[in-house]
Amino acid sequence: MFNRILVELQESIRNRDYVMTYHARKEMNEDELSIDDVEQGILSGEIIERQKDKTTGEWKYRINGETLSAEGIEVITKFSITGKLVIITVYVL
Repeated sequence: MFNRILVELQESIRNRDYVMTYHARKEMNEDELSIDDVEQGILSGEIIERQKDKTTGEWKYRINGETLSAEGIEVITKFSITGKLVIITVYVL
């Protein structure tokens, strides 16, 4: 359903054209995930839901994928107004 968006998300990861929020880094550390795990989660994942932020009106995407060790991971992302991918949060499933 969101194939075009998923391709754009994955291309941003491959080009390392993204930023991580402080919150995402904190959650990543708490779940003992590496940046490679997060990248793999997006590269191997699929968009399971699109959500509209009530405050900003921006679309956010929930992606389920796998870490390098095949553990389930969920990554919440969005594109900023400049077009850069923003990783909002991440957690182990």
